[in-house]
Amino acid sequence: MSPECPQNTVAVIAYHQISPFHLAVPCMVFGEDLARLGAPRYELVVCAAEPGPLRTMAGFSIDAPHGLERLADADTIIVPAWRDPTERPPQALLDALQAAHARGARIVGLCLGAFVLAEAGLLDGRSASTHWVWMEDFAERYPQVLLKRDVLYVDDGDIITSAGTAAAIDCCLYLLRRDHGAEVANRVARRMVVAPHRHGGQAQYIEQPVPKMDHADRLNSTLEWALANLREPLCLDALADRAAMSRRTFTRRFKRTTGTSVTQWLLSQRLAHAQRLLETTDQTVDRIAESSGFGSTVSLRQHFVAAFATSPASYRRSFRGT
Repeated sequence: MSPECPQNTVAVIAYHQISPFHLAVPCMVFGEDLARLGAPRYELVVCAAEPGPLRTMAGFSIDAPHGLERLADADTIIVPAWRDPTERPPQALLDALQAAHARGARIVGLCLGAFVLAEAGLLDGRSASTHWVWMEDFAERYPQVLLKRDVLYVDDGDIITSAGTAAAIDCCLYLLRRDHGAEVANRVARRMVVAPHRHGGQAQYIEQPVPKMDHADRLNSTLEWALANLREPLCLDALADRAAMSRRTFTRRFKRTTGTSVTQWLLSQRLAHAQRLLETTDQTVDRIAESSGFGSTVSLRQHFVAAFATSPASYRRSFRGT
């Protein structure tokens, strides 16, 4: 666990007409038995913002065992997608979030949960994201928020917000990675059968999330091959040739599948690989730069500082200091 983020208790807010998926995402990520992975386990509590039983959007009810009083000692508070962006959340919830933030708790708004944080005044003058469908409504209602329109999630220190649906998974795995490192986050992601790391700056809107299957297998196998050969001088033409596609077709299908460019995807994967090696091995920075495909320590350091605002050596020390 990173010494700068000793988060222990995670409180997830529930309310009437909540999406079962959005409630389940943080519960699945932070409810994992991390002890078997060699990391401290979170204490996960689900807190009702309104009297229960709580009726979900799917038609069944849930009985949250705790109320808003549990927010008083929670280290991290997660607000899943709010039921209706045009409806003002309960004042008791807004008051509880304000009090928790004032005492130093980490506050997370997943998808339309950003509307709740903004209504509580926690996002004033800060960067945030939300579901792309509601971007214009959010910007009009909360002009004082620095809205990031084309990202999966935004880490603004003690406040984190995400885009819609699947981006909530990315955001929660990112927080797990921030707390416990890449190895733990990757293993939890593998159990969930999802991508272990998507950089927050990746585009949230993908025009065609599910490509046609005749090309999907070739594209996916090419990406798997690239991940296993990051040390090689990979480029768009080399990947297109391996996928047996034209440069133009490969570029189009790649963007639709990943939401980003080949160059940015390769950089993100190389940085993630370097992070993992810095956290889990004693390899020199020179060797990590080579195996990650940066070619030189100078190149690795430049990209690493640009992405994470810290050097590879300082990043390693922060994890080795646990």
